[in-house]
Amino acid sequence: MLEKIFKLKKNNTNVKTEIVAGITTFMTMAYILAVNPAILSDAGMNPTAVLIATCLASFVGTACMAFFANLPFVLSAGMGLNAFFAYTIVGIMGYPWQIALLAVLVEGIIFLVLSLTNVREAIFNAIPVSIKTAVSVGIGLFIAFIGLQNAGICVKNDSTLVSITNFTQNFSTSGICALLAVLGTMFTFVMYQKKVKGSVLVGILATWGAGMLCQLAGLYVPDPENGFYTLFPGFGMTDFNAFSETFGQCFNVDFSTIDVFSFVVIIFSFLFVDLFDTLGTLIGVSAKAKMLDREGKLPAIKPALLADSVATTVGAVFGTSTTTTFVESSAGVAAGGRTGLTALTAGILFLVSIFFAPVFTAIPSFATAPSLIVVGFLMFSAISEIKFDEKNYTEAIPAYICILSMPLFYSISEGISLGIISYTVINMICGNRKKIKPLIYVLSVLFILKYIFL
Repeated sequence: MLEKIFKLKKNNTNVKTEIVAGITTFMTMAYILAVNPAILSDAGMNPTAVLIATCLASFVGTACMAFFANLPFVLSAGMGLNAFFAYTIVGIMGYPWQIALLAVLVEGIIFLVLSLTNVREAIFNAIPVSIKTAVSVGIGLFIAFIGLQNAGICVKNDSTLVSITNFTQNFSTSGICALLAVLGTMFTFVMYQKKVKGSVLVGILATWGAGMLCQLAGLYVPDPENGFYTLFPGFGMTDFNAFSETFGQCFNVDFSTIDVFSFVVIIFSFLFVDLFDTLGTLIGVSAKAKMLDREGKLPAIKPALLADSVATTVGAVFGTSTTTTFVESSAGVAAGGRTGLTALTAGILFLVSIFFAPVFTAIPSFATAPSLIVVGFLMFSAISEIKFDEKNYTEAIPAYICILSMPLFYSISEGISLGIISYTVINMICGNRKKIKPLIYVLSVLFILKYIFL
């Protein structure tokens, strides 16, 4: 039955590989079960309710991705978008979180319409192949940077913005975690080089296991006040009554308190970031998985975008911020995932995690960091496909700008924006106007207007 639904043989994979890949993706994404409730609780939302909503929206969106598109991509509440929700809309603009959820709902509905009318697919197909390749490389650097931060290896520095951590300082907490992440990264690289099946997942579990041994030996000492918790999972149950505090609350708003212009700006901001973060993720992960055709198109892009739209709309009703395709899906792809069975496996684990949330949220960030760093390397390897000789500078320079922007500006969408703007400007000035598709001109103008007015 699974063969008939997911066409495993056609995609050169099998059930075992797909399940391992799905578990791998879930493990790299499990941090969202702890992070999203923490962020949205700052907006006044019940963290348990947010956890349930996040799990349900992730399952629905990922199941749609599995059955509509048969792609190994997993969806959950998007990082960055949840921060915009909590700290900008609610925190700075002062709107109740119910109105923020309404904005997410409207955004999801608009995305649904755009997906059905082929607008999002047209945008995807219009992006030059060199920029698509650059997006894959840029995402590699971006997620590696996230991994270094999650592990505490890369820390803030007032003089240089970022620097490497002092491993000996606070060794029993941050120091040992950073060291374990470094060792876990090396271990994962070795396992991958030796072609160990599920090497990324093995690296996560081994790093987590090493952390628990360090806690037993007294090398790691939990310090909850500073965010360092026990590495051993709990086995408590979730309070399902809390779900009523967010479910359907996007309809429970006082429209007289909404400024129409500000609300439109909020919706457009959600639309913009979600659209290009999702497109960037689909481009980058698809390129790495070699799912793009000769013209750089993803055959199943329309159902993939439709699944993303459904997830956002349903998630808003459940009570969570924008649900989007996760770049961590690349971890499952690196583990061999090629079909919707990978996505479905991860989606089921999200559903199950509602009942055993304390177990899954116990996965420490330093244990998932090695997988992000390793997958970042694998995605970065696509840079060899970009031609950097003088004859191709009009392609290579925009690609370089795109790659550089993602980690430095901490945004996939910014990388795409600057990559497309520079591609248009450089090729226009250099007399290559015919190679620029009309939609790229439109996107370039919209991106420039975004930087002027938003």
